[in-house]
Amino acid sequence: MSKFDYDVLYIGAGHATFDGGAPLAETGVKVGVIESGLVGGTCPNRGCNAKIAIDEPVKMTREAQRLNGILKGDLTIDWTKNIEHKQEIIDVLPDNLTARLTNAGADVIHGHAQFKDEHTVIVDDKQEITAEKIVIATGLRPHRLDIPGTDLAHDSEDFLNLKHLPKRITIVGSGYIGMEFATIANASGAEVTVMLHTDKVLRNFYQPYVQKVVDDLKKRGVTFIENSQVQKFAQKDNELEITYGDNQSLTTDWILDATGRIPNLDNLGLDKVGVKYDQTGVFVNEYLQTNVENIYAAGDVVSNDLPKVTPAAYFESKYLMKLFSKQTSEPIKYPVIPSVVFTSPRIAQAGISVKEGQAKGYEISTNDLANYWYYQVDKEPIAESKQIHDKDGHLVGVTEVSDQAQDAVNALLPAIEFKFDREQVSRLIGIFPSIGYAAWHRA
Repeated sequence: MSKFDYDVLYIGAGHATFDGGAPLAETGVKVGVIESGLVGGTCPNRGCNAKIAIDEPVKMTREAQRLNGILKGDLTIDWTKNIEHKQEIIDVLPDNLTARLTNAGADVIHGHAQFKDEHTVIVDDKQEITAEKIVIATGLRPHRLDIPGTDLAHDSEDFLNLKHLPKRITIVGSGYIGMEFATIANASGAEVTVMLHTDKVLRNFYQPYVQKVVDDLKKRGVTFIENSQVQKFAQKDNELEITYGDNQSLTTDWILDATGRIPNLDNLGLDKVGVKYDQTGVFVNEYLQTNVENIYAAGDVVSNDLPKVTPAAYFESKYLMKLFSKQTSEPIKYPVIPSVVFTSPRIAQAGISVKEGQAKGYEISTNDLANYWYYQVDKEPIAESKQIHDKDGHLVGVTEVSDQAQDAVNALLPAIEFKFDREQVSRLIGIFPSIGYAAWHRA
């Protein structure tokens, strides 16, 4: 009999835990999961799932606008109903995910965990739990500006739970969250201002495509303030005042602090057990193992160069399942991890970037998709892709801006991951007509 309560104990119950934790428990490994909030973590409850639910009407109104004359009548978004619909979709997820874990044989413990030693955590300062191996999977949390009046601003979860849409919304930050929520709020009828820290939006995406999205949002009434140097938020009667730049100011009704996300490591007791970390996350080796032999980390909380996206957390969780169940002893070998920003249009990418391809002298082809017949079906005005082939003709990277960019990039992932050459690609015939067929036809 083991001298520990659990073979593997996860701290946090997001994708980095449940995707691998449930199948790990099914192998007979005794698994425990500690979660201080909703089971499922950020993505199902206050991130991806919630966001895509309230974005769906945006996508539909965009298409209806383009097909005006074919479709009759103006579509508008009822914000309150949209939020209620989102809640109906996500309310069931924590219980469903809890059942997924418990039905597999795992125990779910609710509370905040803090390390006592390398094999022991204390939950809510009262319950001691021991484990042979412990996985830190606590994810990220919203960063908050350290300026006067910061408590007057809101985070992404607050936005997703707004019962009524304010007339004027100011978003500080222009990353994933800032740009996606600017798109949604603008399409829903708010006056939106985006305040940039620098002069770049979505800096990790191909900038000419980003500019297409920005220009489109400007035409729709979104205001962008570059190099804003936000200094202070203040209450002024029934509105809010933002001081920025050279003593400039603007008034608004609601502020979203979208200045990024940081590792959720507060009060875990990592210093007590000697786990090494910094502001970028927990340091791990090629086995997702920290410097403390029996402590691992997975998901967004890990310090690495991967995009902080659900597919990466999923893959790491699955890898640890195989490692802990002795199905592998090999180091983790990451696949191609795609990423997308759900603006309208979307920008999606996978593999090496255009910039990296140019530096290596690879062949970079441009596809004018707005004039390709399939994208004309719903009259997409902004649609273009770039594909990068190495010197042996393998497809090694792709980036696309279009309303269907995520599906097109998904279709091409096998070619990038398995390094298909042009002859192999030519043998892949997708369903016609479909976005997958269109993507393979161009590869």
